[in-house]
Order: sequence, then structure tokens, then C-alpha cells
Amino acid sequence: MIDEIRALAKQYAPGLIEVRRHLHAHPELSYQEFETSRYIQEQLGAMEIPFEIMAVTGVIGLIKGRNPEKRIVALRADIDALPIRELNEVSYRSVNENVMHACGHDVHTSCLLGAAKILNETKEHWEGTVKLIFQPGEEKNPGGASLLIKEGVLQNPAPAAIFGLHVHPGLEVGKLSFRGGKVMASADELYFTIKGKGGHAAAPNLCVDPVLIASHLVVALQQVVSRRNNPQNPTVLSITAFNGGTTTNVIPDEVKLKGTFRAMNEAWRFEAHQILRDISEGLVKGMGGTLDLHIDVGYPSVYNNEELTGRATILAETYAGADRVGETEIRMGAEDFGYYTQQIPGCFYRLGVMNQERGIVSGVHTPTFDIDENAIELGMGMMAWLAIAADLTKLK
Repeated sequence: MIDEIRALAKQYAPGLIEVRRHLHAHPELSYQEFETSRYIQEQLGAMEIPFEIMAVTGVIGLIKGRNPEKRIVALRADIDALPIRELNEVSYRSVNENVMHACGHDVHTSCLLGAAKILNETKEHWEGTVKLIFQPGEEKNPGGASLLIKEGVLQNPAPAAIFGLHVHPGLEVGKLSFRGGKVMASADELYFTIKGKGGHAAAPNLCVDPVLIASHLVVALQQVVSRRNNPQNPTVLSITAFNGGTTTNVIPDEVKLKGTFRAMNEAWRFEAHQILRDISEGLVKGMGGTLDLHIDVGYPSVYNNEELTGRATILAETYAGADRVGETEIRMGAEDFGYYTQQIPGCFYRLGVMNQERGIVSGVHTPTFDIDENAIELGMGMMAWLAIAADLTKLK
């Protein structure tokens, strides 16, 4: 089967590159992926793969091989884009102003459609069922994965495991990377409103200065990471916005701060939330102000099942060659794939898309992000191979 999958991936890759270019040129924001969803439905319909719609724009396909109940596995791709104005001068540049597939979701979707084409053509030669998850809203809370799970995407039939891939702009095209255990961080949004008493800047003694309070708070919050966290536990706290006041001679009534908190350990994550509250409330009250703190709890950390990821790594070495498979670094970025891995064993791996000779080196979430499209052949073939070859037994 592995040779047949390689051959079909090579045969179908040019067509899937065109699919990717269509998707790239027509990006849509999170939870607004109506045309993208219709396009995916048309592609699956042309392959005569049955599907259903979930979470408004999500498309869930099902491919049954021989003995369809013997093993059930899910493959996931996200379909939304980002509010970024594309600067690439390419024929497939985004036609939707200020919207861009700057995180590679067009690639993920194309690879999954390609894997579906391979799996559908070879379904008489493998056992089990493959559930295709084309997921909306990865880029925006509450995360499309959480919505699909609530609507039962992991039921009827219930997959024993799930695989997902993500482009890696720092990894050469033709390569893959895997990591078991902790892979990506949780991501929570922090919103502080510090209220004081405004007045004339020449008479600060008559005011309660929220600018001063907020300044102390930004510094004090860093002790959550530097002094309250185990140094071996990856954690990031960043205050990213400081807004208050309008002119030079007026102390404002309030200041607003925004930030992000990221962690790899779910227990520590929620313990840290309380520490954040305690530090903030104590400092602000102690300086005479009042505080409103809202923590928007976002995506959980992504935890790859070690056994499943180890098996997938061996399969990748067999498919692509051991010299083309490496270890993924821990990243403090977030991904709503973590919702799936909280429910069932999962493996989230990386697909290399960089080509330094051609100048394809921009990172994700930038207006010049692009890929070496040769990556699509490996991406679709690897997805199909994992779907039918991965041992799903005795996963903890």
C-alpha cells in the first residue's frame, strides 16, 4: 500500500496545488467560511464521499474501507483565514481585501482533500473508517474544535485517535517533525481595567493615578512567571496593550491593559489565574484604585499521545525516509487541536514548507507567508498513510 499511496500522491499533487491556490485566493475569516465550506462540499461530492455539516461551516466526511467498524481514525484540517492584508505578488494572491491564509490552513485543507482522494480510491485495500474533519474557526475563541466536539464530531462513529498537521515555515520542504507529550501551550486572554480618580496633572496629590498603578502592575505581574512558576514548566505572560489618557496635562480616570497568559500544564494554568487575580487586586487596592479583571479562557495546551506519536514517527520514517523526519520543538503558540487531545489520543505534527533558495522563509501570521507547494505531495500522502497504517490499539 505504501508504494501505491506514494504514486497516487505524486499523480494527484498538481491538482491539489490548484485546489490550494483557489483556497488561498479566496480566504474567509473564522466562522464566516461559507464559500470555503461549499467548495469543500463540492470536492467531496465529486469524489462521492458522504458528508454532513456541523457548526454551520464545518464539513465532516466519512470514508469506509473493508470491515469499517474494525478501526476508526479521524483526520483534521482547519479552514479559516486571518485578518491580514497579503503582500505576496503571486497569481493566487488573496482577492479578499485584508483577509489572508497566512497560517497555512489552505495547505492543511488541500492535504486533507488529497488524502481523501487517495483513501477513497484505495478503500477496497484497507480496513476501517476514516473520518474527515474540515474544521472552522481555529483562529478565534471559542475555537471551532470545541464547537464540533459539542455537536458530537467524536461520536457516531467514535474515532480511536485523531491526526492533524500544520505547516512549519522553519522546516525545509520535504521534511516532517513529530513530538510526543507537550507540544503547544494553552492561551488565555487578559483584560484589566484599572480605575482611579482623574484630575489635573499638576496636582497628582488630588488624584488616584491609574497610569502609575498600571505601570506598577505590569512589573508586578512578571513575578507570576519569574517567582511563582517552576522554571521547568514553560510559561509566558505578556502584557501587550497599555491604553489610557488623551493629553499631557490630564491624569485619566482609568487605564486598560491587555495581555496573554500561556502554559503547558493545565493544573498550573488555572492556579496561575488565581495568582494573577490576587496580585492584581492586592496591588491596585493598595494604591487606592479599583480593578476589573476578565480572563478569557482560551484553548487548552496540545498534548500528543506519546504512544501514538511514537508509532506515527516510525511510519513517517518509513514513508519519507528517516533523514527527513525530525523532532518538533515545543512552541508557546496555541492551537485548538488541544480540545481533541483532551478527549481522545491525538498526534499533531509538522509539515516543512520552507525553501531558502526560492526565498520562501516568512513565518506564519505575516503578510508575506507562502509555501513551497511541493510540500503538498508529502502532506497528502503522509495523512493517507497514517490513516490506514497507524496502530490504534492499546493507546492510553
